[in-house]
Amino acid sequence: QLQLVESGGGLVQPGGSLRLSCAASGFTLDGAAIGWFRQAPGKEREGVSCISSYGGRSNYADSVKGRFTMSRDNAKTTMYLQMNSLKPGDTAVYYCAAAPRLVGLCTFHPDAYDYWGQGTQVTVSS
Repeated sequence: QLQLVESGGGLVQPGGSLRLSCAASGFTLDGAAIGWFRQAPGKEREGVSCISSYGGRSNYADSVKGRFTMSRDNAKTTMYLQMNSLKPGDTAVYYCAAAPRLVGLCTFHPDAYDYWGQGTQVTVSS
């Protein structure tokens, strides 16, 4: 069974850091475009970061550039989102996603992704 399982969300004060993890089972991530998305209450799901298959290209939303870093491990089964200098506006449910059909590029269009994690809540508040 192909699935993604997330962990690492929680409550953090403004200026703090969190690292989200997303473990894949049933497939490896190196041949897939991978991405992190988030959805705040009352808002549409938005792309945060993505990496193309085999790590050729990465992209970050303007709102997180310089603060968030996406990566995956050498075993190509886990992806991470390191979030620093967190702001209240970063509060949302965060989702990881994988798109094995995308080759050589990544996108912030959710419909392009076939597999999704269950979501993890990130709350930035004092």
